[in-house]
Amino acid sequence: MPYVNKPRPYEKEYKQQKARKHEKERRAARERIRYELDNPGKDGKVINRKGKDIDHIKPLSKGGTNGDGNIRLVPAGKNRSFHRNSDHTVKKNTPRKKK
Repeated sequence: MPYVNKPRPYEKEYKQQKARKHEKERRAARERIRYELDNPGKDGKVINRKGKDIDHIKPLSKGGTNGDGNIRLVPAGKNRSFHRNSDHTVKKNTPRKKK
């Protein structure tokens, strides 16, 4: 029994539960985009995503969305080379220069 001599932190548990729900919604949106890119649409075109990442033109951390106008496919090396803050959010949406 974890709460024998102390009160149960209901407020903390509620915040954690709420955060998990928000993360599930974001993950579902990412999976929906991957599904749409991997499966042919009405035009019958199939996009080869091998070695490429789904990139957000305006990062989600900067207020971007998962909408069609904010999504593009880029090589994995280009997408993963942005300057980052200490909390791993993108500083600038320009790739690092290779030396």
